[in-house]
Amino acid sequence: MKAKAVVFKGPGQVAFEEVSCPDPADDQVVVNVTHSWISNGTEGSYLRGERIDGDTPRREGDPFPFPIVAGYQKVGLVDWVGSEIDDLKKGDSVFAIVGEIEGMFAPRGGHVSPSVSTRGSVFKLPPDCDPVDYSGLVLTQVGYNCGKRPQLEAGDAAVVVGDGLVGHWAAQMLAFRGAEVILIGRHLTRLSHFKKGDTLLAENDSWVAQIRERFPQGIQVGVDTVGRIEIMEQLQSLMKPFGHLVSAGFYGSNDRFALQPARYKELSIDLVSGATPDRLQETLKLVEQGILDTKSLITHRFPATRAAGAWELINSGSESALGVVLDW
Repeated sequence: MKAKAVVFKGPGQVAFEEVSCPDPADDQVVVNVTHSWISNGTEGSYLRGERIDGDTPRREGDPFPFPIVAGYQKVGLVDWVGSEIDDLKKGDSVFAIVGEIEGMFAPRGGHVSPSVSTRGSVFKLPPDCDPVDYSGLVLTQVGYNCGKRPQLEAGDAAVVVGDGLVGHWAAQMLAFRGAEVILIGRHLTRLSHFKKGDTLLAENDSWVAQIRERFPQGIQVGVDTVGRIEIMEQLQSLMKPFGHLVSAGFYGSNDRFALQPARYKELSIDLVSGATPDRLQETLKLVEQGILDTKSLITHRFPATRAAGAWELINSGSESALGVVLDW
């Protein structure tokens, strides 16, 4: 069958074009997409040719990952249900992860409609909701995971580095759990979206001294959503004994982190990645309850046909660009 998709043709090259998908099987679902949410960081690294699969960096000698259908998250309406599926029907409002694609570097992609998806990658949305709120659910779940994993008690200090989407949702989740949260970033406009704790503008590395002055006994939780080993090392230096580090960034091939300094304080370290059905369901509930806020982080919406323009905005480094959604 044929579909329309956002295709990365080569480094920095974005097109909206027709693609081929396999005919759906009896255990699959076809979804007509209404909105898909761009993952600025992950998709951006694919567009630059920096990774070839998930969290696998492209190394010298590896093929470039092109052409490839970008993304991994969208919402839409069920258009067809295989005979082996009895808990979905045509017209249901759903969130879907990737759909199957033919003739691409990877046999799957997110920004594609209609999407031929497995039942396990489709999640029914609550009744009477605004589906766009859930269109970034995989990425929201990464932030949920960052904020859920750490061991903490109410009032503990938590520092999240990175004012992107994952940083915001990690900070929201930590604040919901009772932590005293500081979100650190380089963009005042993006930081202004965080209302459940304090923010700190990172000018050079001055934030380290400011955090040390504010919390002389150390912090309980440190989260890196940027993907820089030096940030992990700086957070490690700020931790109190038995604190908890979380890494959610993509470090490419520069991913060596010394464990011995962390061992001196007996720190715990979580390396969060990907999504699981249970975590997606829990995240969906938290969005429904308003505990995880997604809508206020949507700063731009483009027609899917203008995906190249969306990427021009993202790649410009505009500090106003946070959540970017494609309308289908």
